[in-house]
Amino acid sequence: MLPVSFTAPADNTPVPADNPDPYRSYLESLSSAESRRTMRGCLDRIARLQTGDPDTTGAGQPWHLLRYQHTAAIRATMINQGWSAAHINKHLVALRRVLKEAWRLGNMTADEYQQATDLQAVTGHRLPAGSHMPKEVLAAVLADCDNDDSITGTRDAAVIAALYSTGCRRTELARLTIADYDPGDRSLRVLGKGQKERRVYLTSQTISRLHRWLSRRGRQPGALFCPLSKAGRPRIRNGVPAHMTGQAIADILARRSRNADVGHYTPHDMRRTFIGDLLDAGVDLATTQQLVGHSSPDTTARYDRRPDSRRRDAVDRLELPGV
Repeated sequence: MLPVSFTAPADNTPVPADNPDPYRSYLESLSSAESRRTMRGCLDRIARLQTGDPDTTGAGQPWHLLRYQHTAAIRATMINQGWSAAHINKHLVALRRVLKEAWRLGNMTADEYQQATDLQAVTGHRLPAGSHMPKEVLAAVLADCDNDDSITGTRDAAVIAALYSTGCRRTELARLTIADYDPGDRSLRVLGKGQKERRVYLTSQTISRLHRWLSRRGRQPGALFCPLSKAGRPRIRNGVPAHMTGQAIADILARRSRNADVGHYTPHDMRRTFIGDLLDAGVDLATTQQLVGHSSPDTTARYDRRPDSRRRDAVDRLELPGV
């Protein structure tokens, strides 16, 4: 099925040029930079399906002109192109939300909005993406940091240890300030998605690496983890150590993994590993859910990437009676 054209029907007039763009309005309503990046990507891909232009974005597109026959065709096109159910459903969420913004801005009637967004979620299941990081891999990555005597090595060791010890998202770790660290409680106060705060805890080995980093960073207010100049000094913004970006956190892990020759791992792989290792240690799903800041235990369960051998081992504990 060819994607439907992103053009105005003959009986519709375009929205005035000075009217707010629902694409930008929706993205600006998201509090998380990571969510904005994800939803922007979804809307841009939908715009490319509609226009056939691989370089277009969702900005300035006539979203208000989409009707049910168009949105249903978008859904069908994604299915026919072999996208996974989860990937399609994420794009449908973005599509519904941008159309809701178009309605809020007065560009669509309530009936037009309701009909255009009356789309069923796509069902299906595929093996999940992402990896579990084995202990020996984590040890090799940390060893690469520990063998680097520079302030960069000290910082990277603390960042990677904190990723594993807390299961934080990369943007959550990047936003931390030194005021969020409670050494008496061995904890960090984390601001997660939806402006929800939670408290996470650090292992004793992580505390050691964090304190080595703080001895070189200094205890002045500002970002807990900060970018460094070529001279090895914390970069300063508004008089205090500046925050890193989530991408910078990912780059640290990618570089150290590459140096250790263990393959490619992401901060989200470490989040998956944190969840799997907690479950292996007998921690219940509800507690694990609270530690990682998920709204549902079902979401937490989907993060389990422990090797299939663990499941085989679990089945091997069973005995069939009478055999």
